[in-house]
Amino acid sequence: MHILIIEDDLALGASLQQALKLEGISSEWLRQAGDIPCGSMEQRWDCVLLDLTLPDGSGLALLRDWRQRGHLIPVIIITAQAALSDRLTGLDSGADDFIVKPFATAELVSRLHAVLRRYAGQAHDVWTVGDLYLEPKGYHARLADTDLHLSPREFHLVLELAREPGVVIPKSVLAQRLEPLGDALDYGAIEVHVSNLRRKIGAQRIRTVRGVGYMLTI
Repeated sequence: MHILIIEDDLALGASLQQALKLEGISSEWLRQAGDIPCGSMEQRWDCVLLDLTLPDGSGLALLRDWRQRGHLIPVIIITAQAALSDRLTGLDSGADDFIVKPFATAELVSRLHAVLRRYAGQAHDVWTVGDLYLEPKGYHARLADTDLHLSPREFHLVLELAREPGVVIPKSVLAQRLEPLGDALDYGAIEVHVSNLRRKIGAQRIRTVRGVGYMLTI
């Protein structure tokens, strides 16, 4: 999982990144809205942790602008504003969840997994695509009754495909999402990982759409 943190507090931003890294979650940290790079947010990050009070504007205004522009990326608001009216305003503005400072890392991680599970259309912590079972929290994969021994790259790759089974995921999107796991991936490296995955889960489960990307079949 690779997320964006928008938080102006230096101490909190740094501690959040460190705590999430220990949970296997990589992140980019920005201190103001104006630092967000242009382009598709969904291709760059899996979720956004958004503070409501930013040096260059309102987090709520930023969130409303994203939703008006059609950005569907999951957003969890992090704020010290604990009033019910603040929580309702945030949710009504397009937030997927709301967590009040100070919070425990374990709660934040659980909320992140829950939000991403809902976006992937999964009802439980163990994701299912046919007889393929993926457990994001434990990095565990199983095919029917057989445990799969996947490398971290392979697990994250099949998990990205499992977010939208039956939908072609462009290689450019996969390269962007998998980059935080180590060195930047080129298309050749992705092809190697796909080939290894096919040997482990069955070649027919990952379809290649030439010139575009890959699709996990249902």
